[in-house]
This record gives sequence, structure tokens and C-alpha cells, in this order.
Amino acid sequence: MSAIQTYFLDFLKEIRLPDASRQELITAHTDLREQLKSDDLTKDLLVESFLQGSYARSTCIKPAPNKKVDVDVIAVTNIDHDAVSAQEAFAMIMPFVKKYYEKFEQQKRSIGISLPKVDMDLVITAAPSEEVKRAIESAGLSSAFTVDDLSGYQQPLLESYRLDSLERFFESDAADQQWRTEPLLIPDNIENQWYRTHPLEQIRWTKEKNQRCNGHYVNVVKAIKWWRRLELSNLKYPKSYPLEHFVGDCCPDGITSVAEGIVGTLECIAQKYPQKPFLADRGVPEHDVFELLSDEDYNTFYEAACRGAKLARIAYNSSDIEESVKLWRSFFKDCDEFPSYHGKPGGFTPRTQESTYVPVGRFG
Repeated sequence: MSAIQTYFLDFLKEIRLPDASRQELITAHTDLREQLKSDDLTKDLLVESFLQGSYARSTCIKPAPNKKVDVDVIAVTNIDHDAVSAQEAFAMIMPFVKKYYEKFEQQKRSIGISLPKVDMDLVITAAPSEEVKRAIESAGLSSAFTVDDLSGYQQPLLESYRLDSLERFFESDAADQQWRTEPLLIPDNIENQWYRTHPLEQIRWTKEKNQRCNGHYVNVVKAIKWWRRLELSNLKYPKSYPLEHFVGDCCPDGITSVAEGIVGTLECIAQKYPQKPFLADRGVPEHDVFELLSDEDYNTFYEAACRGAKLARIAYNSSDIEESVKLWRSFFKDCDEFPSYHGKPGGFTPRTQESTYVPVGRFG
């Protein structure tokens, strides 16, 4: 392992969700899903629930100061979208939400639930085809782990959990791709329409991309999300999934480190995308992930990416560990999370305790 990689290991440990926050998030979404499964108002409607969003894809970072951790929960239901309107579907679920939660908001395509330390988005879907329904029911998606759920464990223990329920679902379905060709339908409360989305394909794609990147892709996403937060703190878009999607399209396969992935991603953006591109959503190609991003905001992001690409390349190419650390710290706006150079022989950052394992390898 190169000296600079040990600095990145410490950096990644600092920007991921703290253990306490992750446990609060796990408790919150587990309680919600158990209630959906057992309550008289919803148990007959529910096919299965599973996680979506950056937490499910293991690409989330710790929230900004005074912000809460958040998680998205998909509830696959038996609601017939041909017989029930989008707004009626919301009306069927709202009594359940009111029963268990004090603070909530009916949003455009989800129900926002606010807890003291966690925000949840509950997303309901219409009934899928019988083939997809059977696949989802048999997969046991509600027990799926994420890479970050297991990141406190050492590598040998992590190995035994790699074939969790979501992993088995993707691998066992190799011969029957029905679920991949059938996006789920979620209700749009404002337009009163059913909207196509494919969270399982987004997770599957991320898993595959992470494998092609030798386990570094999800951490490249985290690092670039952190850089974007620091570099463009006043820019509204792109953020969250649109930014992650763009990184996915630009990050080179075969990378051997997070630093290499950052450089390759930003250089790809600088060289190939001077104009805002159309980003076809995973599994729903007619949907542009950059739909809400204005040309003006993209230009601001693009200029920052060009500056970042130049600085990251110099930092990556530097053979002097002290200079490299200083340049990477400058890239990340001298944030506390990226460690300073300490002058230890070999350039390794001093440790008072063993580092928490930062997951690489297969995406679980």
C-alpha cells in the first residue's frame, strides 16, 4: 500500500457515517419496515420493503453540520395502478404514517418522516407483475446488508457476509432478468401520475461498477461528494444521486486507488463534458438524471471540476509524500477530515488505535 493511500483510509473513515448515526438510521428504517409488515393498515398491502438511495448503495457521507442522516425506504405494494390513482395511493398509506409518526410531510413522490436524528423518505410502489413480485418476495430483500453496515468488521468476518440477501437476489437471477426490464411505478402526488423508477437496477449497477473498480468506486463517490460539498457549498445542483450517477459514468474501470479514481473522474468530466449531458437513468433510459440541473449551474460545476482535475492530477503525480498530502489537503479545502502530513518515516499518518476497516472489494 502506498503512503498516500493510508491518508485516504483515514480520510474515508472520517467522512463516512459515524457508528452512532448509522445505528440510529438502522433502528429507524428497521422499525418502519417492521411496522409496515405487521400493522393491520398495511400488512395486506405490502409485498416487501427494501432500502434505496445512497445509504443502500454505500455511497453516503456523514451529513453537514446541523443536518440529520437520511434514508429512503421502498414499500412494494399490491396497489393496482390501473384502478387506483397516484393521489389515492398516497391516501391509502397516510393513515399508517399518522398512526406511528408525529412529524411527516406528503411530498411529490414520497412521504417524508422526521425523527429527532433521522429523516426517512417512504416511497410506495404499485403492484409489479406476478413474476417480479415472486422474485422480490423470494429474495428477502428486507434483510439485505450494505457495505457500510459491515464496515466496522475486519476483512475475514466481512467475507462471510458478502452473499447477503441482495447479493443472492442479483446472482440467482442471472437466468431470468424479468425484474431488470420492469421498472417499479411510484405515485406522483402533484401530477397525480404513476412514475417509472428502478432503484434495484441502480443498486445492481453500483455493485457491478464497484467490482470493475476493484472495490474503490463507492469510496470515489464519497470523496467527490465531499469535495463538491466543500468546493461548491452554495450550489444547489448537482448533488446526491445525480452527482453520483455522473461519477459512475466518468470513473474509469480498473482503478487501483481512490486517488486514481478521483483524478480519472474529474479529468473525464473536463475532457468530455463541457456541455451539460443527458444522463439516462439506470433502468429508465428516457429519464434524464440531470433534468433539474440548469445550464448555468452545470457550467459552475464544470469549471470547478476542471480546476479540481488539474490540482488532483498534480497531487496524484507527486512523488514527494509531504507535497502530495499538502496538495490533497488543498483539494479538499484543508478540511479537518483529511489528515495533515506528520513527517513519520514513509509518510504514514500516526495512529493511536487501529484504523476502522474501510470496505473495498465486492459490493454487498
